[in-house]
Amino acid sequence: MSNRIVLRAGEALVAGGPPGTAAEPEVVIGELDGPVGTALATLTGDQVAGHTRVFALLNTDIMVRPVTLCVSKVTVDNPRYTNILMGTVQFAIANGVLDAVREGLIPKEKANDLGIICSVWLAPSIVEVENLDHKALFDIHRKGMTQAIRKAMSNEPTIDWLLENQERITHKYYQMGLDGKV
Repeated sequence: MSNRIVLRAGEALVAGGPPGTAAEPEVVIGELDGPVGTALATLTGDQVAGHTRVFALLNTDIMVRPVTLCVSKVTVDNPRYTNILMGTVQFAIANGVLDAVREGLIPKEKANDLGIICSVWLAPSIVEVENLDHKALFDIHRKGMTQAIRKAMSNEPTIDWLLENQERITHKYYQMGLDGKV
């Protein structure tokens, strides 16, 4: 059996903090010489206005490993939003990746051979939050990234769990639509 990680996918939702701070990262993880590496290189070179792709950094010149590309789910058109996304949230994602390596979720010996693409959610309303708690924002996004990686690397939820629970789960916004709240 091969030890290759061709492509794993995962997501997480971490909420409960101050308004606008929820994290909902979606990740794909895989070998750089496979489809994830090709996608990572393509996304890096094919920048799109309002959806700039950036590497997860600990600081302005310290990129984490595995190389992690952050892609905003929201069109970025506000300087404050950009600074929060490319500052606190980018730093949180970088730390979440390193936490996942430290926990053994990502094999340390594969850190130079894997790539991660992370679709990043940061609520557009964050720009209107006065006295934003950057520490809370950081903690929530760091935890979200580590959880998304955990789920990707352990193939969670399993297909058995999904089939067993399919009829018991109703999407939050679908229910809000049924209730006339959307």
